[in-house]
Amino acid sequence: MDKLVIIPTFNEKENVEAIIDAVFALQQNYHVLIIDDGSPDGTAEIVKSLFTKYPNLLFLEERKGKLGLGTAYIHGFIWALNRNYQYIFEMDADFSHSPKDLERLYQVCKDGAGIAVGSRYVKGGKVENWPANRILLSKGASLYTRIITWMPVKDPTAGFVCYRREVLEAMNFSAINFVGYAFQIEMKFAAWKLNFLIAEVPITFIDRKAGESKMNKGIVKEGILGVLKLKWMSMFKNYRRNVKNTGSFKDASYKPSEIAIEQK
Repeated sequence: MDKLVIIPTFNEKENVEAIIDAVFALQQNYHVLIIDDGSPDGTAEIVKSLFTKYPNLLFLEERKGKLGLGTAYIHGFIWALNRNYQYIFEMDADFSHSPKDLERLYQVCKDGAGIAVGSRYVKGGKVENWPANRILLSKGASLYTRIITWMPVKDPTAGFVCYRREVLEAMNFSAINFVGYAFQIEMKFAAWKLNFLIAEVPITFIDRKAGESKMNKGIVKEGILGVLKLKWMSMFKNYRRNVKNTGSFKDASYKPSEIAIEQK
């Protein structure tokens, strides 16, 4: 078990089967873990219907209610670490991240990076089909984050990421403060503070064609205030000490309410 792609879902019935098929079509020995937050549109049932098509390759975790992107990923990280995956990926279900880029991220981590970020804002990266105001918001958030935190990542809000196992094992997930827009920023910030190498890989980010965006004012607000909080904690508190895992990842006190479902 080498590579696991974690895909959080909420009302993604239009996309979930296609994204799963696309990952497995690569034939590069990926496993896929879907974490569904109680989608009322039947997303989880679609995933279950694919178990026989992808035995021992596709897995599902169902949670009670919409608990947030960050909690979904942390749940997935712990799930992956407990099953000895070496490379753990974050990817959206809506094809804004191309499955064909997974191998590029993987190779960068295999070559030594702690984190490989699918970046829209390094040379060669770009965004397609986004309205001008969304591009302005995203680029502004990235610049704002870099100015406030000094973190050397040009796309700190990116959600297409590969982590080496060692990076996630080194983190105290209970010290990760944010669950929405700021979660992606804090994960990179924590890894940077723990002295892991973050490499950016240029990708083309394509706006979703089906389903609804999960972006809202609350998520944006968390991002703005979260960056300030990260800077404050790193200046006046020992952020590195707090975010460093000093025990086993199996001892994590982070336990969101959930129902775990696996293939048997």
